[in-house]
Amino acid sequence: MNKQRPKVMVAGATGYIGGGVLQVLHQKGFWIRALCREKSRLVNPNWYNDIMDISALRTEYIQATLSRQELNLDPFKQFEQWFQQAIEANLPEPNAMILATASATGSPSTRAVLLKYFDRSGFVFFSNYESKKAQQIQENPRVSLLFLWLGLQRQVQILGTADKISTASSLKYFATRPRGSQLGAWSSMQSTIISSRQILEMKFEEIKRKFLNCQVPLPSFWGGYKVVPKSFEFWQGRPHRLHDRFLYSRCEDGFWKIERLSP
Repeated sequence: MNKQRPKVMVAGATGYIGGGVLQVLHQKGFWIRALCREKSRLVNPNWYNDIMDISALRTEYIQATLSRQELNLDPFKQFEQWFQQAIEANLPEPNAMILATASATGSPSTRAVLLKYFDRSGFVFFSNYESKKAQQIQENPRVSLLFLWLGLQRQVQILGTADKISTASSLKYFATRPRGSQLGAWSSMQSTIISSRQILEMKFEEIKRKFLNCQVPLPSFWGGYKVVPKSFEFWQGRPHRLHDRFLYSRCEDGFWKIERLSP
C-alpha cells in the first residue's frame, strides 16, 4: 500500500513532494514545510544554512571620540554643531531622520522624514494630517527622532512631544516647495491603499489641470509638526563597541542635566 506523500505549502499553494520538486523550490529560495498526518516538520532542516549569513558584517568605529568637556551645555547648540559637520561631510540628506510614533494602544510605527527647520523651540517636519503618523500623533503625541550619520559614525536621538504648527507657518513653508511637490501634496491620500500607481498619476494630472493657471493653495489636510524635546542623546561610535553616549535631560528650572551612559 502506498504511503501518503507529504504536501508542500509554498506561498499559499500546495503540491506533493517528488520528481525533484524540492530541489527546484530550494533553488528558488523557498521555505518548504511538509505536512504529514502525524505532525508538521521542516523538510531538510539543513536548508537553513543556505540563508544569507550577515553575522560577520561589522565596522570598527575609530573616527572620533566624545568627552564631557567637548559638549556644549545647550543640546540645541550641540545638535547644530553636529548637524553642520554632517553637511560639511557631504553626507546624503543629513536632515533625514527616523520618526517613531505609537498609537494609543502602543502599536509602534517608524518612517524616515525630513527635518525642515529647527530652533530652540523644537524640530519641524511636514506631513499629510490624515496619514498614519498623524493619526498616531493625535492619539499619542510622544515621539522620538533619530538622526543616523554613519559617515561620521554618529547618531542623535531626541525624545519629545509633537504638535501641529500654525497654519500660517505651514503656508510659509508650503510656498517655498517646488510646484511638483505642492501638487503632490494634493494628489496623495497618504497611507491609504490604492490598486495601482496609475491611479496616483491620474490624480496628479487632474490636480495639475485644476491649478494650471494659478498658485497651488495649501491643502487643509497638510502641514507641519513641531517636536518639543524632553531629552537628547548624542552617540559617537568607538572601538570595541565601547561607544561614547551622553544624555541631556531637561530639568524643571529649564536647564539641562548631562550624564554619560554606558554603551
